[in-house]
Amino acid sequence: MNLARRRVVAVVLAAAATLAVLPALGAGPAAEAEQEGHTAAAERSAPAATAAATPSDFDPGDIISDDSFYNPYAMTADQVQRFLEQRECTPKDASPCLADFRMDVPRTAASPERCAAIPAKKNERASSIIVRIAQACTISPRVLLVLLQKEQSLLTTPSAGGYQKATGYACPDTAACDARYFGFFNQVYRAAWQFREYTAHPDDWRYRIGANAIQYHPDATCGSSRVEVVNQATANLYNYTPYQPDKQTLSHPTGPSGACSAYGNLNFSRLYEHWFGDPRAVRYPGFQLPCLIYTGGYGCTPLRPFQD
Repeated sequence: MNLARRRVVAVVLAAAATLAVLPALGAGPAAEAEQEGHTAAAERSAPAATAAATPSDFDPGDIISDDSFYNPYAMTADQVQRFLEQRECTPKDASPCLADFRMDVPRTAASPERCAAIPAKKNERASSIIVRIAQACTISPRVLLVLLQKEQSLLTTPSAGGYQKATGYACPDTAACDARYFGFFNQVYRAAWQFREYTAHPDDWRYRIGANAIQYHPDATCGSSRVEVVNQATANLYNYTPYQPDKQTLSHPTGPSGACSAYGNLNFSRLYEHWFGDPRAVRYPGFQLPCLIYTGGYGCTPLRPFQD
C-alpha cells in the first residue's frame, strides 16, 4: 500500500468541524425512529473507495460477527492514529485529513443501557475521539472507522460536508439531514449510541435475528428477498442501512451500478475485509461468556466504565 498522503493544514474550528450541543437523547427507541433508513444517496450509487474488489463469499445474513462488532478494545488511540496516517488522503476542500483533525469535546452524560459517560477534552484528535466513543458505547473502533469511510469517504477524501454528516446519522433517504446532529463528535457518538440502542432493545426495531424480508433498494419496486440474519451485529447494520445488494451489485462491486443497486452493506463488508481481515472472524470461539458476544442481543451489565 502506498503510504504517502496529502496532509492539509486547516483551521479545525471551521463551520463543518464545529461541535453543536448534543440534543437530548430520547428515553427509548421511539425518539430515534427517524434513524431507520438513513442511507445517503451516494451510498446507493457509488462503490466504496479503497476497498477490495470482491468480498470473500459475501453472505447478506452474516455480514460481521458479534465479536468483531462489539470489541471496543480492537484498537488503541495510538493504533487508530497510525492507521489514519497511513491512508492516502486528498481533501476535497480546505478540510484537514482525519489524522490531523482536532476539536474540543464536551462532557457527555451516560445513557443507561447504551453508553457510559464521556469526559470533556480540549483539542482532541479524531483518533482519540473514535476510541473513547467506542469504549463508552461498547462498539469496535474498527466498525466506526469503516462507517466513516462507507458514509462520507472521510478517511480518503474528507470535506466540510463530510465532517458535518460523518456517519450519515439522521440523514434519511426521503428527507434532508437533521442539522441538530451535525458535527464530527455528534455523528460518531450518535452512530455508536444507535448501534447500542438496537442491541439493548432488539425487538423494537425492524430487522432482528432470524428471517427478514430485506429490500434491494429504497424503491420498493426493485424487490426484496428473505434473509436469515444470524446475529445481532448484522441486524444492527440493516437497521442502520436497510438494504442488501442485488445480483447486479454483487457481480459489479466496483460498478457500474444498476437501477436497483444499494452498495451500503456490501461496502461495509469490503472495507472491513480490506483493512482488518474477515469481518466474520471470532477471536476465541467456545471460550466466551454468552453476554460477551451479545447472545440474544444483550451484552454484559453493567457496562465497563471508560477510564479517562
